[in-house]
Amino acid sequence: MTVEHNHRAEYQLPPSILQYLPIAGSKVVDATQHGQSHYGRTARLTIQLPSGLFTSYFLKILEGELGMITCRGEYESLKSIYSVCAHAPAPLGWGSYLEDNIDYSYLLVEFLAIQKQPADAKDLAASLAELHLKSQSPTGKFGFHVPTCHTRNVQAVDLWTDSWCELFSSHLSRIISHAKTAFKWPEFDHLGKLVLSKIVPALLLPLQTDGRSIKPCLVHGDCWDGNTASGEDGRAFFFDVASFYAHNEYDLGNWRAPRHAVSDSAYTDAYKALIPVSEPVIISQVEDWNSRNLLYSLTWNICNALFVPHSTQKPQVFKDMIVLCERVCPDDLDNLLSAWDKAKGIITDPPIFDRED
Repeated sequence: MTVEHNHRAEYQLPPSILQYLPIAGSKVVDATQHGQSHYGRTARLTIQLPSGLFTSYFLKILEGELGMITCRGEYESLKSIYSVCAHAPAPLGWGSYLEDNIDYSYLLVEFLAIQKQPADAKDLAASLAELHLKSQSPTGKFGFHVPTCHTRNVQAVDLWTDSWCELFSSHLSRIISHAKTAFKWPEFDHLGKLVLSKIVPALLLPLQTDGRSIKPCLVHGDCWDGNTASGEDGRAFFFDVASFYAHNEYDLGNWRAPRHAVSDSAYTDAYKALIPVSEPVIISQVEDWNSRNLLYSLTWNICNALFVPHSTQKPQVFKDMIVLCERVCPDDLDNLLSAWDKAKGIITDPPIFDRED
């Protein structure tokens, strides 16, 4: 199906899209490129209702198997979010089709006009905290019923487990595996293994031991400036989500990167005022919230290094992993550094960073 857009050119639409328009007899009268996507096409559709009134929807079209997994995962994520609070566009449907022997998938959602991006700190914190507090895992466990995607990474979260440590290990392990193939940097591989074997259990197991517990919360999955905004009603809303049921603090890991406006401490402070930091706060002289936040940030920053052109995150992620190991397992890090020195004499790409005292 094709329609004219406002530049008088034809915009190809999925043939099955009409089935998802809420009112029978509605028709698409205009399709205009809207927003930016690194991996596909996005458009604002103008719909004429049988009454003669007009409304708008947002359409995303992606290629291949990854596109299918992304569209399905985002649809299921939005459906889960929308069932909890209206801080996301209402999902209408998703589907796949073949065009010119190429497999495409699409996602159709309510169109929400952006008034301010990112939303103010208190508004974003309020919407995110409401999602975290009100959401309930359908199984009472961590995970999700389908895989979801962050950039071009299919997140290894489509399982159900009582252990947040187990789910996060699955998630981070896949990302580090992608990095091993792409970076071809042995020192990074060795450090990644140390993070998975020592840092993850040291920081995450205490959340659910010695009488402590955390609730599986529905998370945005990629909460940063570009995927949140305030709408016409002034409330913050979410889009481009990659959700699953996780520790609520996971979402704040993406607020750490200086490249994001939400790295301003006002955002984290506003959130902490609504949901207190999980216990333990300090264990073995390690400030756990900050270390957990740094650990969670690895998932986005490694993916940034992998999939964003001209990214500068590769050396920063290496440094962050060094910092975590110095805090939690300094003896294991010393052994690893000694092994590197014996094998190569010096670490390259990048050099060793100044270590914490």
